[in-house]
Amino acid sequence: MKIKRRETEVFSLSFLDVICCGFGAIILLLVLTEFGRPVQIEISRENMNQQLKKLQQELFDIRGDSDRFERDLKGRTDELARERLNLARAAGELSSIGGQFKASKQNAAVSNILENELLTAYQELEEQNKKLLQVSRSRKRIATQAVGGIPVDSDYVIFLIDTSGSMQGGHWDTAQAVMKEILDIYPKLKGVQVIDDNGKEMFSGTRGTWLTDSASLRTQIIQRMKDWRAFSDSSPVDGLEIAIRNYWAADRRISIYVLGDEFTGESIQSALDAIDRVNKADQGGRRRVRIHAVGFPEAPGMTPFTNIRFSALMRQMCERNDGTFVGITNEKSCAVSMNVGGINTCMGGSD
Repeated sequence: MKIKRRETEVFSLSFLDVICCGFGAIILLLVLTEFGRPVQIEISRENMNQQLKKLQQELFDIRGDSDRFERDLKGRTDELARERLNLARAAGELSSIGGQFKASKQNAAVSNILENELLTAYQELEEQNKKLLQVSRSRKRIATQAVGGIPVDSDYVIFLIDTSGSMQGGHWDTAQAVMKEILDIYPKLKGVQVIDDNGKEMFSGTRGTWLTDSASLRTQIIQRMKDWRAFSDSSPVDGLEIAIRNYWAADRRISIYVLGDEFTGESIQSALDAIDRVNKADQGGRRRVRIHAVGFPEAPGMTPFTNIRFSALMRQMCERNDGTFVGITNEKSCAVSMNVGGINTCMGGSD
C-alpha cells in the first residue's frame, strides 16, 4: 500500500510539473510577443510620417504650380482684353473715316485724301486683327510657321556648319556673313555652340557645354571659321542627332541653324524619321528644339542632284521641327532678306 501511495504522489508531482512548464512557456511567448510589437509599431509610425511629409511636399508643389498657372492665365486674359479694346478702337476709327469719306465725296481732292487714310486705317486694322488671332490661337497650339522671317524666341543657339569642299570652296565667305547676321538678330544669348555636320565642336573640349555669349566670343567664332577645316560627309543628320542629345534640356529654348549646300545620305525619309525620333514633340506639339536651315546654291563642280536633295530635305525638316528654311539664290547682292522687328535685314552678300 505504501508503494502504491508513493507512486501516486510521484505521478501527481510530475503532472503538476508538466502543467507549470506549459504555463511558463505560454507566459514566455506572451512576453516575447509584447516585446517585439513596440518595435514594429515604431517602424510603422516612422514610415507613415515619411509618407505624410512626402504627400505634404507634393501638395505644396501642386499649390505653387496652380498659383503660377492662375497668374499666367490672368496675364494672358488681360492681354487679350487689351487687344480686343485696340481692335474696337480701330473699328471705330475706320467707321469715323468712312463717315467722313461719305460726307466729303463731292470734293475730289478731299475724297482722295480720305481714301488714302481709309486704306491706311484698314491695313492697320488688318494687322491688329492678325495679332489678335495669333494671341488667341497661341493658347490652343504652338505656332510652327515663321511670320516675317525666322523666329528669334530662343535663348540658346547652335550653328551646324557643312564643312565640305563645296561649301569651303564656293560659299565660305557668304557662310561667315550669314552666321554673323544671324548672331546680330540675337542681342544677348544664354549660350552658343558651333559644330560641324558630323557633330564635332569648333572649340575642342566643349562637348555638352555652352559657350558664354559675348562680343569677343562672336568675333572669335567668325575669325576661327576662316581657317576651320573639318571632315564632312555632306549630311547634317548625324550632327543634328548629336546636338539634340547633348544639348537639349527641358528648361531651355534652343534653335539649331543648319548651313549647308548638299545632302549625300541614302534616303530623305530615313533622315526625317531619324530626327523625329530624337527631337520628340511634347504634349502641346512643340519640338524639343527648333531647326532652321540656310541652303546655299549649287557650287562650281558640284553635282546638282545633291544640292536639290539638301533643299528638299531641309524644307521638310524645318517644317516638321518648328523652323524656317531660307534658300540663297544670289550671293553677289543680298543673299537672304529677313524681316526682323519690322526692319528688313540683308543676310549674306552686299546690298
